[in-house]
Amino acid sequence: MRTVLIAALGLTCAMPALAADTPSKPVRLGLCAACHGETGMAQIPGAPNLAGQRLDYLRKALKDYRDGSRDVPLMRAAIGPVSDADLDQLARWYSAQTPQPQAATQP
Repeated sequence: MRTVLIAALGLTCAMPALAADTPSKPVRLGLCAACHGETGMAQIPGAPNLAGQRLDYLRKALKDYRDGSRDVPLMRAAIGPVSDADLDQLARWYSAQTPQPQAATQP
């Protein structure tokens, strides 16, 4: 019984640390999710999956789309005047998602 209590106490203490690693859902997720999915798995053909991408890569890519360094008009329009804080929140969200296997398409 004592072992079970110690294990339960250990898990209880670890839970806040685990929750801190999971970012909250970004306020600006809606427009991104239309193409890239809420969990980072693409919803439309040609849109890349973002789930599990490196945080630093996503941050830079989003800033480059917003600032025009990466010339993709659709992305620039979608991101628009999004703040650095909002871009960081989106990058954190998508990098924390777990990629899911894609269903095989049949010819």
